[in-house]
Amino acid sequence: MTRVLLVDDHQLVRAGLASLIEGAEDLEVVGTAADGVEAIEVAGRTSPEVVLMDLSMPNMDGVAATRALLAEWPDLAVVVLTSFTDQARVADALSAGAVGYLLKDSDPRDLLAGIRAAAAGHAPLDPRVARGLLPSLRKDPGDALSDRERQVLRLVAKGMANKQIGRALGISEHTVKVHLGSVFRHIGVGDRTSAAMWAQEHLPEE
Repeated sequence: MTRVLLVDDHQLVRAGLASLIEGAEDLEVVGTAADGVEAIEVAGRTSPEVVLMDLSMPNMDGVAATRALLAEWPDLAVVVLTSFTDQARVADALSAGAVGYLLKDSDPRDLLAGIRAAAAGHAPLDPRVARGLLPSLRKDPGDALSDRERQVLRLVAKGMANKQIGRALGISEHTVKVHLGSVFRHIGVGDRTSAAMWAQEHLPEE
């Protein structure tokens, strides 16, 4: 059972999301919050695994809340759920450590799938957002990868789990997840298997 925290300043939105998620047998809403400040307090009491995070909220917005949550609980998977599609907001959220970015007008099934994907260590991105993040198709996506991202991707291709990759590279498991999220966006894939296949075709052995 995946434990989910809902963060949104609109009570009606929180209620609707809670009803949708509770209808799934493998998901459980363990708490709700109306802003980032409350989210930190509720997370401390409920130990969620996935946080659905609105961006525009009073007191502490979603970007600041994402940073604060991950500073305290680095293994949390924060998925932004918002109406905003502009690239500046998307970039801010992802740079703060969010592993996914979904839109509020998404199909309910896609939202549930996104929560499950985040819990499994993947990076759920709405296609409308992902298109703006991907490099031009005329360029080699691999050119956009940093040296560290290439290292992580090579180890994924060898079948290593995030914890094993972290140990091998001397970085935290959360940092591995962040690098993987960036890799997925750069090369245009949504899961580890596709990333591994891409690496085997495009990344030369060191």
